[in-house]
Amino acid sequence: MSKQPGVAGNVVRGSLGNLIEWYDWYAYSAFAVYFARSFFAEDDSSRLLETFAVFSVGFLMRPIGGWFFGRFADRHGRRAALTLSVLMMGAGSLIITFAPTYASIGIGAPVLLVLARLLQGLSVGGEYGTSATYLSEVATPSRRGFYSSFQYVTLIAGQLLALGLQIALQQVLDEAQMSAWGWRIAFAVGAVGALTVLWLRRGMAESKPQATVDTLTDRRGRTLRDGSLALLFRYPRAFFMVLGLTLGGTVAFYTYTTYMQQFMVNTVGFAKPDVAVVNFLALLVFIVLQPLYGALSDRIGRKPLLVFFGIAGTLGTVPILGTLAGTQSLLAAFALMLAALVIVAGYTSINAIVKAELFPSNVRALGVGLPYAIANAVFGGTAPTVALWLKRIGHESWFFWYVTACIAVSLLVYLFGFRNRAETHLDRDFGHAFARRPAPVE
Repeated sequence: MSKQPGVAGNVVRGSLGNLIEWYDWYAYSAFAVYFARSFFAEDDSSRLLETFAVFSVGFLMRPIGGWFFGRFADRHGRRAALTLSVLMMGAGSLIITFAPTYASIGIGAPVLLVLARLLQGLSVGGEYGTSATYLSEVATPSRRGFYSSFQYVTLIAGQLLALGLQIALQQVLDEAQMSAWGWRIAFAVGAVGALTVLWLRRGMAESKPQATVDTLTDRRGRTLRDGSLALLFRYPRAFFMVLGLTLGGTVAFYTYTTYMQQFMVNTVGFAKPDVAVVNFLALLVFIVLQPLYGALSDRIGRKPLLVFFGIAGTLGTVPILGTLAGTQSLLAAFALMLAALVIVAGYTSINAIVKAELFPSNVRALGVGLPYAIANAVFGGTAPTVALWLKRIGHESWFFWYVTACIAVSLLVYLFGFRNRAETHLDRDFGHAFARRPAPVE
């Protein structure tokens, strides 16, 4: 009988697969400034807007992915769902790698780009909920915050890998070469990485309990199946809490990671190579913050960190972005971006565990993945497009207030929707995280 991997081994297996998933996803935004002209025929400003519109279109598939993979994971196990999701992501990267340009096939080029992003959006929509569920379930109860934080450690590491490759290619290729074919290397790396992950995830232990915690029936007395929408909507409060707590977090995250590179180039006026280095260094610190914040939540509870993000994000977004827009110093830009990421880490470090704790095991992957994907499709994925559109019509500062308003809405959820260190469904399934349990699970 083969020995099952321990907690750390399972976290590593799940997390490294997550890294490749998110590398593939972020390679698109990291190299968008180079490949936009390959797929669209308009001027540079219009090309970039259309390229990020396709980025947003990919998010439209995420709710479908959240539903499909969440249902699959709740019925057939987390490991099988995670393996399938990375296969889809790799296929999308392969399509982009070899996609002909607009000059070669005309409108067919952006059509292929859209199809690839739809496939990747489906994959990422399923990856998040299943990965968050898996890491939360395999973690030691008293260290769930710490272990589950590695979802965003590897998520950000995927972005760093994309940025690191961009920086390396910028050192050996000139602007013309990067725009002509250099960007294709990034997507080829993602496709090859997916093959490695397919093998890696075969060694993961399954985390879903064999017996479900809650057995519910519909009005006709029929048992509601694991992972069904009918079962999910027996937990409406948890469903809408995931929507609400994600809204501000996802807008802030995509603003300060994905859109920040475009903001520093197009608004602040820094050179692309300098911006890549600033982003890389800031995100490197951001990675370190995730397990530190996660471990802190294992001591003081999850709610204080969410409230910190909500208050600091509501008060600090406009000053940070407004000051950054007018700076001429790369050091100041780094400090401002890092300040924003220190705030956002209050959400990113624990968002996986907070959502997983809201649902029982027989609908946990769907409950985490679907409302999160909806919030990302409507708000997170559209953030760069909204920002670029407002800039184009001459009201870029309105975007600062838009981000602020989204965070403020989530702050209300943090303040009034959560009881700190209360007993959760994960506690009932796998053991209690905190010795003191002030209120029972609903």
